[in-house]
Amino acid sequence: MTQAVKKQMTLKPLGNRVLAQRLEAAETVKGGIILPDSAKKKQETARVIAVGPGRRLDDGKVLPVPVKENDLILMDKYASQEVTVDDKEYIIVKAEDIIAIIEE
Repeated sequence: MTQAVKKQMTLKPLGNRVLAQRLEAAETVKGGIILPDSAKKKQETARVIAVGPGRRLDDGKVLPVPVKENDLILMDKYASQEVTVDDKEYIIVKAEDIIAIIEE
């Protein structure tokens, strides 16, 4: 008997891009009403999963991305590209669209 081995796909962001995972939005409001996924507000906070090498400048030097893996970031509201890998939701965002690092 042979077993199928499922390979996990990995994403490595290029240039000045960051791979992150949005934090889950609250499912209930103060009144106890449970919100469906379609009514939830998209979160502007995310956890950094991987970081690209940085942006190449005109003189050939590389400007590194100012965040690192596992940082909690605040980003522009509609600045990301959503992707799904192995049934997990991720976003890819440019470094210049990251507003702040949230210190925990």
